[in-house]
Amino acid sequence: MAETTTTAYTEDTAPGSLITRDGQMQWAGLLLGPGTPYEIDRGGLSGWEDLPEYDTSDADHPTAHGAWPGARYARPRKIGGTVWTVPSEDSSDSSLSAMRALRQALLLGDAERWLAVRLHGETLAVRARVSQRVLAADRTYTTQGVARASVQWYATDPRRYSVTEQSAVTGAPQPESGLTWPLTWPLYWGQSASTGDVIAANSGSAPTHPLITFTGPCASPTVTDRTSGRRLRYEIKLADGDELVVDTAAGTVTLNSTASRRDTAAADSSPEELFAFEPGRAQLAFRPDTFDTGARMTVRWRDAEW
Repeated sequence: MAETTTTAYTEDTAPGSLITRDGQMQWAGLLLGPGTPYEIDRGGLSGWEDLPEYDTSDADHPTAHGAWPGARYARPRKIGGTVWTVPSEDSSDSSLSAMRALRQALLLGDAERWLAVRLHGETLAVRARVSQRVLAADRTYTTQGVARASVQWYATDPRRYSVTEQSAVTGAPQPESGLTWPLTWPLYWGQSASTGDVIAANSGSAPTHPLITFTGPCASPTVTDRTSGRRLRYEIKLADGDELVVDTAAGTVTLNSTASRRDTAAADSSPEELFAFEPGRAQLAFRPDTFDTGARMTVRWRDAEW
């Protein structure tokens, strides 16, 4: 039965939280596809499984054929499709309700929201905004209440992400307790409370940017990706309970959710935007200069796909 009340579908809900079956899409708080008043046209989505367009720094050989290969950077992703509003009730109220909900969801807004799609059991999502909406007020809508909407979304980050966020936590490295006297066989050398090392696995096909939180008490919190050799290091002293949050995608460094501390980056620290996990396993080492009990590093990330 179609919903007969008007709901503002403008909130950014967790990606894929409303999806229950293959073929469904979730845009902000609106669910589209099988089992809803909004059927996706049989043509499906354009731009969803395609590689995005890209810019390249290739340089042509001045006196030879071809060019020197350079870096390639993906442009924003454009996703398009056609949605049909098919109210389950044969009434003008039901048709109007479905149309108004679609209008509210496909608005011209500044904030990016999650667009999630489930295909063959896999749900992926992008952050996007509506860039085009064409609602046909034709004879079919006037007489039957069935409307056609052509929609295009624009994702400034072209990568598609897993809806499940992964995390890893480690304390600063602690020494082993050593041998206990008198010695007994077999010898037990003790076990460290924390190694300061964690593994971050990105099972996708595209690099993904983590969100890293350093929690005090510690001084000069540092993390090194032993796989890539990149390092983040900040010349700052964190008191007990202080949190320094590094958003590598946005390139921000924030202390206690208020003050920017990007200026504390050490000379040997990599640019935040370059600290990304390539497909595979990243080996991270948390090594502050000094620390006390409670110091830790928390890493959060999502698998990313092109």
